[in-house]
Amino acid sequence: MPAFIIICLGLLLVAWFAGQPWWQQRSRQALRQQPFPAAWRDILRQRVPLYARLPADLQLQLKQQIQVFVAEKTFLGCQGLQISDEVRITIAAHACLLILNRPSGCYPNLRQILVYPDSFVVERDHTDGIGLAHRGRLVLAGESWSQGQVVLSWQDTCDGAAVPDDGQNVAIHEFAHQLDQETGHANGAPLLAREAQRQSWQTVLGREFATLQARVTRGAPSLFSDYGATDPAEFFAVVSEVFFEQPLQMAQEYPALYQEFRQYYQLDPLNWC
Repeated sequence: MPAFIIICLGLLLVAWFAGQPWWQQRSRQALRQQPFPAAWRDILRQRVPLYARLPADLQLQLKQQIQVFVAEKTFLGCQGLQISDEVRITIAAHACLLILNRPSGCYPNLRQILVYPDSFVVERDHTDGIGLAHRGRLVLAGESWSQGQVVLSWQDTCDGAAVPDDGQNVAIHEFAHQLDQETGHANGAPLLAREAQRQSWQTVLGREFATLQARVTRGAPSLFSDYGATDPAEFFAVVSEVFFEQPLQMAQEYPALYQEFRQYYQLDPLNWC
């Protein structure tokens, strides 16, 4: 092949890769300008009570984000579940709630959402207290994989969404993990813009994570689920559920922690109460 053809092909490849964000931006803008289907709006009203809390500007932004999300992400039904608009829009709404006001894009690493009819069983390896390895079966309502997949139980998703003020929402939980995994494996330290913010995050979340662990050890109640004491990644996801569903209680009991999450999500759910 002549050298100039190779050079031209190379330049075309470079231009194509460089132009991807531009084409993506144009495509997303076109999706956002499309009318939001009335049937989708009905699904939001019926299945996503949190939607009604949002001010008008955030409702509009959420609908636009949903249009991009359902166009770009693949939904796969498992164990016979049929993926309907109800499934897509309900899950997409919770995913997009977490990225309102955020310029980082629509979950750039996420490719697929796998949906089971109900809680699903997985096999996991674990090590016991004396160092012996075991393989056991776990029943789960959701998972987030760093390879670009979120797995959800449809029934648990609906149950979590139906009560918008109990601090338990599996969809919010798993998509919070997906944000955490933008920096690699989930570790409770999602992508933060500034060094000062990272230091403050580490200090406040480290302190409150230790506080929750101590409460769980002595059997004391907490606003946060005991599951949040498992590790920092679960703490971040559990607190995200409470931040969106019980902002008043969180701001009163954990003002510093609430402030960290308000800055990270660039939202203030206290204004929606």
